[in-house]
Parts: sequence; C-alpha cells; structure tokens
Amino acid sequence: MALQAIAFYLLATVTVGAALLVVSAKNPVHSVLFLITAFFSAAGLFVLLGAEFLAMLLIVVYVGAVAVLFLFVVMMLDVDFAALRQGFAQYLPIGALIAGVLTIEMIMVAVSVATKGAASKNATPQTFTDAVSNTETIGRVLYTDYVYFFQASGLVLLVAMIGAIVLTLRHKPGVKRQDIAAQVARNEKTGMRIVQIKSGSALDQEGLSE
Repeated sequence: MALQAIAFYLLATVTVGAALLVVSAKNPVHSVLFLITAFFSAAGLFVLLGAEFLAMLLIVVYVGAVAVLFLFVVMMLDVDFAALRQGFAQYLPIGALIAGVLTIEMIMVAVSVATKGAASKNATPQTFTDAVSNTETIGRVLYTDYVYFFQASGLVLLVAMIGAIVLTLRHKPGVKRQDIAAQVARNEKTGMRIVQIKSGSALDQEGLSE
C-alpha cells in the first residue's frame, strides 16, 4: 500500500509539473515533449486505478498518434511565433477571466465532493466482474449513458481535423492542380478529338494543343 501511495504521488507530481511546462515552455517542440510526458504519467495513474484499458488507450492513441502528430505539425509549419506573442497582452484579460471561471468551477466541484454534495452521488467508479470486462464496462457507459456527449466529442475532433487541414493548406501561384469535377465530366466528345493528318505533313502542335 505504501508503494502504491509513493507511486501515486510521484506520478501525480510529474503529471502536474509536465502540464505546467506545456503552457510555460517557450519552444513549442519542448511543449509537445512535455505533453507526451504528462500523457505517460497519466497512463501510470490509470494503471494504479485498475483501468489498464484506458492506460493503453492513452499511450497508443494520444502518445502514439496525437502527440506525435502535434510534434511533426509544429516542426513542419513555418509559424511566426514572435507575431503570435504580440497579441498576448491584448487577449490577456479575456484569458484571465476564463481561467478564473474555470478555477471557481473546479473549487465548487471539489467542495461539493468533499461535503458529499450532488457532485459526489456518482463518484463511485463503475466496477466490473469476471463476466464483464473493463472494456465492456467502458463501452456500456460511453454508448448508453453518455452516447450524445461521445458523439459531440467526435464532431469536435472532426472540426479540429478540418481546421488543421485548412491551416496547413498552402496555395502557390503557377502550380497546376487536379480538377476532379472536370475529369469526371469528360466524355467522348470533350475527352478526345480525331484529327486527320496527311501523309508526309508535319503535325500542327499548336492546333493539337488547343
């Protein structure tokens, strides 16, 4: 029990410290690396809670895909971070207001749980037996009680993916691009032309290229 407590406090300290370094690091690549560290530490906390499936999911999906994607996108994008920092003071009051509201909400939830209020009614974790595995229990919770929230999170991820594509799309002048609609609409009249060439005469390259 003492070893579990030591592991919990150690992983929790690393998670909180890495999360703070994510938002405070000046280099965006370092921020992504600290984010990966926070994910690994959070996965260790899930293992201590007995949720091995969530720990594996956190490592495979977030560390193996999302965080690595963030790292490559940050390294490949030519973002002028100096220009982004110029508007920091302009949006600081709004950011401070939102941070204050979130802090008050978290304090209210913590006080409600500590005083056995409404927030602590569903604080007991879902248990599973030998007949029902951990994965099946998570599936029942996601696809029965919180199915609409699960679908809403999928829509948010879809919008985020489209936003990433729009931000990384670069249109350069003079570059020929594929026109799918024009290719699909081609037929025998517009897709080919029969030209009769006299024997021994040269080809009219300008006429054929029209």
